Amino acid sequence: MKQAKLLTHTEQKRIDAIIAAHRYTARNRAIFAISFFAGLRACEIAGLKVGDVFGDNGDVRDTVYLKANQTKGDEANTVLVSKRLAKALMAYATTYPRHTAKPDAALFFSAKRGGFSPQTIVNLFARFYAMAGIKGASSHSGRRQFLTELADKGINVRVIQALARHKDISTTQRYIDYNESKLRNAIELS
Repeated sequence: MKQAKLLTHTEQKRIDAIIAAHRYTARNRAIFAISFFAGLRACEIAGLKVGDVFGDNGDVRDTVYLKANQTKGDEANTVLVSKRLAKALMAYATTYPRHTAKPDAALFFSAKRGGFSPQTIVNLFARFYAMAGIKGASSHSGRRQFLTELADKGINVRVIQALARHKDISTTQRYIDYNESKLRNAIELS
């Protein structure tokens, strides 16, 4: 199985610049943020409703509860919202207050004001990666980056497994990237 590319710091900056130069900047930043800061899959992003993410008072919830029909494995699950993700989501809500005031609406709207399908989310990621000239990246790159960065910070793989919402720890381990530099750093700790 070919892994989705992890982005370098330079590539992340390039993606952000591309997003900033196009329509729906706050929406697109929030879509990328929910992938890179919470590890959501395209189908999960497409399945979110405004009320899943924003409370009645308009604040970002600290926990998103995914219903079974919103997940890959058809099992209800929870997603914890970090401060970085909450900031991107609040910027989205501030930019589109009328949209985010509708709890039953799809969280992210398309140019035609309907929701995104999982495939249109995949296409959105592909379009921005192509515009940035990044080959090998996909809608799964953010999820993989999220899990790898947690591992790089020394987070226990069982905790990462729970955050990834994987049943099997071997699935989580396949997401986590390593390279010679990381191996060298590891042996220097001993």
